[in-house]
This record gives sequence, structure tokens and C-alpha cells, in this order.
Amino acid sequence: MNGNGQRERRWHFADFSTIEGVACPCGTARRAFREVPEFPGTLHLTEIHEDAQRHYHRTLTETYVILECGEDGRLELDGELISVKPLQAIVIPPGVRHRAVGRMKVLIICVPEFDVRDEWFD
Repeated sequence: MNGNGQRERRWHFADFSTIEGVACPCGTARRAFREVPEFPGTLHLTEIHEDAQRHYHRTLTETYVILECGEDGRLELDGELISVKPLQAIVIPPGVRHRAVGRMKVLIICVPEFDVRDEWFD
């Protein structure tokens, strides 16, 4: 209970429709749960654009959950192209050069918490 006699909320809620999108190498990302002590990462709803840039992270691990993509949706991972479809997921460890090929919507779980200073390009 807090000082007003009300139960303290111990959970966290995000409404991606109210989170401002920011430009990223993939397209546009809406990022949630920054600085939530109980969650060691961030959650991103990302709209992938046709011109997604190949990049990598030195410390971040990203898990992509494909929500929407066309029949030709693919991920490039260390130079290898793999076909993807909705409801598939892939873990991308630090150092793996990656990008999405084609327009898609993905949910990205980023651990530890996302830091723009950990986006690297060859």
C-alpha cells in the first residue's frame, strides 16, 4: 500500500499506438519499457522499410518475432538470406550482421536495454 492507502502497481504497461516512432537502420521503431528495473531489456514494435541497412550490435542480443511480411520476406544474417513468415522468431546475438529484406512488421526483444550507441555499420 502507498501513503494514500492504495495498492502500489507492480506491473508495467505499454500502448504502442501512443508511443512515438523513431527512425532506425531498419525503418521506424516504437520502443517500450526503457528503464524498467524488473525488465533487463526493451521491447520494440518496428516497421521495416524496403531500404533497411545491414548493421550489428556489439553488446545487444535481439530476438525478432515476425508479425507481418510478404511472401518474399527474408532476413539477411551474416550474409545468408533466410525466408521468414509471420509467427516465426530468430535470436540475433551480438556481432551478427543483420537486416530485414522487404517490408515487414516485427516485435523485437532487445537485451540488455537498447542503446543507440550500440548500432554499428561496416
